[in-house]
Amino acid sequence: MTGLSSVTAIAGGWGHSLALKSDGTVWAWGYNNHGQLGDGTTTDRSTAIQVSGLSSVIAIACGDDHSLALKSDGTVWAWGNNGNGALGDGTTTDRTTPVQMSGLSGITAIAGGSNHTIALQSDGTVWVCGDYRWVHSGSGVSFRYRTIPVQFTEISGIAAIAAGRHHLIALKPDGTVWTWGSNWHGELGDGTTIDRTTPVQVDINLGEMTIPPMVTTGSASNITSNSATLNGTVNANGLTTTGWFEYGKSSGSYSSKSSTQ
Repeated sequence: MTGLSSVTAIAGGWGHSLALKSDGTVWAWGYNNHGQLGDGTTTDRSTAIQVSGLSSVIAIACGDDHSLALKSDGTVWAWGNNGNGALGDGTTTDRTTPVQMSGLSGITAIAGGSNHTIALQSDGTVWVCGDYRWVHSGSGVSFRYRTIPVQFTEISGIAAIAAGRHHLIALKPDGTVWTWGSNWHGELGDGTTIDRTTPVQVDINLGEMTIPPMVTTGSASNITSNSATLNGTVNANGLTTTGWFEYGKSSGSYSSKSSTQ
């Protein structure tokens, strides 16, 4: 792209793009109807322009029409569409230059949905602002939107986050994935199309996977886990064979046999 170099990260919204340079500055181009380019105007740009007043940025993200930046001091800055409070500054006023999100510190990751923002704190807690219809807690909260970030107390101990248009995704250190929000198309991965206001674990059913491990055995048929040694080890008779095992089962069928080792 003409004029941009030393870029370390990129992000895209509905009609605009961001780039983070190695010097900690942020550059933007595209649709600017809500000020999401952060240059103090609402003028569309077909070439990259520097976002005003930002430095020491280490991560960027986009919603549909708002933009986000995480600074090295753990603060979050936002600009663009704020009709639902996604900028987290306590208002619903669009911003054409970055404003600091209220009450957030120690943030390690950010993500933007259609009209909401999610932030991960260093202690593993998740914070959300903006359109709250899809992410409100199951404890009676029914706000249309939140203009200041609030902790999503139904989940903790999180290692990474992401956002879809109307749903949120969290990864735990144990490798499990949790989702909540809109589930119109099954995007929560829980086997339903029911919207969820509290996190559900994604149903990753390894039992449906077929994994072809390399095995060794002394028999050219009826391979079983008792007669086979996994991970390429050659058994006592010096013959190696390849078999297919369905995950979670102890038997499979012979595929081929190679020469002695």
